[in-house]
Amino acid sequence: MKVDQQKEGAIYAALSYMMWGVVPIYWKFLQGVGAIEILAQRVLWSFVFMLVLLMFMKKWQAFLDYVKNIMGNPKLFTALLTASLLVTANWGVFIWAVNSGRILDTSLGYYINPLVSVLLGVIVLKEKLSGAQIISFLLAGIGVLILGIHFGTIPWISLILAMTFGLYGLAKKMIKAESAIGLTLETMMVTPLALGYLIYLMNRSEMQFFTDGSTSLLLVGGGIATALPLLYFAKGAEKIPLSMLGIFQYIAPTLSLLIGVFVYHESFTKAHLLAFLFIWSALAVYTLSITKWGQASARRFKGKGNIGA
Repeated sequence: MKVDQQKEGAIYAALSYMMWGVVPIYWKFLQGVGAIEILAQRVLWSFVFMLVLLMFMKKWQAFLDYVKNIMGNPKLFTALLTASLLVTANWGVFIWAVNSGRILDTSLGYYINPLVSVLLGVIVLKEKLSGAQIISFLLAGIGVLILGIHFGTIPWISLILAMTFGLYGLAKKMIKAESAIGLTLETMMVTPLALGYLIYLMNRSEMQFFTDGSTSLLLVGGGIATALPLLYFAKGAEKIPLSMLGIFQYIAPTLSLLIGVFVYHESFTKAHLLAFLFIWSALAVYTLSITKWGQASARRFKGKGNIGA
């Protein structure tokens, strides 16, 4: 039964990361719409979709109970507001980057995101780095530096995506809400901002939502495209080990990289190749260090060191 559960969990996790990997194609269909309007529509329709989903999942009362809990807990409210603003910023930069022909930058951002999360754990939670993690940071740092030197600028899109998502994960640690309820709460917090912006556009007759039926359907569908992989991810995370989940997370940026290069023909230079090789090496070292085999090897190495001393 446990093996069957792990297989089911692996399928859900792989599906979620595959969806995240191909989502640039979805946003490309909306290139004629401004990035901020796409973001506002994404927030609004994600919230609407999640409200309907909570009713079907019979989690409406749990959602209302959590809302009451937030209202009476300023610390929790602040954490939720922070998480909401961070994920919204992440979505906005991602949409803008995709529709500006910068899919490779988004791919790099999500490759380095796990390392940024570890770094935030060290800075904020006072966690200690292992030798393998230090090597990973050095390798990833060299990769980012190569791109910076080659293009004469820091890859800020990649770093913003990695930092906002890493900080979002940190804020989520304080919220501790079930994934469906958590996403509903996060979109609820920023929906007033989204609505305000859409009303502003409508008053200026600049809103693209009503231009044609296909655009409207795609904007509404953005809510489903946002929520569905998150729900699949939650299902997968419940049933498979964290180490397996850590390996699956590289599916999304790999697919995005391939889509950027082979579907939208973004320039992939020798500098990109060299930088990505360093970052892939960093991720290989990091991923190995969090597996049971890697942890057992580290303990054996320490044991030998103690004997020699």
